Amino acid sequence: MKPIFIIGYMGCGKTTFGKALSAATGIPFIDLDFYIEQRYHATIRELFDRYGEEGFRKIEREMLHEVADFNDTIISCGGGTPCFFDNMEHMNLHGTTLWLRADNETLFSRLIRKREKRPLIAGRTDEEIREIIATQLEKREPFYSMAGIIWKGDSLEDKRQINENISKFIEEHPF
Repeated sequence: MKPIFIIGYMGCGKTTFGKALSAATGIPFIDLDFYIEQRYHATIRELFDRYGEEGFRKIEREMLHEVADFNDTIISCGGGTPCFFDNMEHMNLHGTTLWLRADNETLFSRLIRKREKRPLIAGRTDEEIREIIATQLEKREPFYSMAGIIWKGDSLEDKRQINENISKFIEEHPF
């Protein structure tokens, strides 16, 4: 089976959904950001600081191309991954893309809980965070909307909701 690439904005539940889908199917899960950190022995934030966004995006593209060759894998991508170079086209060519779509208020409520762990929104006011979400989603939606599957990610708040989502997803998209 070709890989499944989970894409979407930060806080949409890519890792939560991916890990749960992996547990339900037995298909291995890879978080692309974690994969990059392990390969480069540095955090994403450190890589951004060291190489700038352009340098980081080149690293991200290289690592995406590497994992795209893996079979039987669920891959959670960074929120910006689909929006640079030919990344979205590459994912669509080499696997199944799944946009885990969540509305702005859901994203906001999830992100403010861990705002200090997210460099983009750390130290920002609630209103600034709402504006960042709206502005970035507007820019990223054309890329996200190229996904082969669009799945609602608003109901991933507890184990029951997660399990229901995964069961329904597997029923509608059997492997």
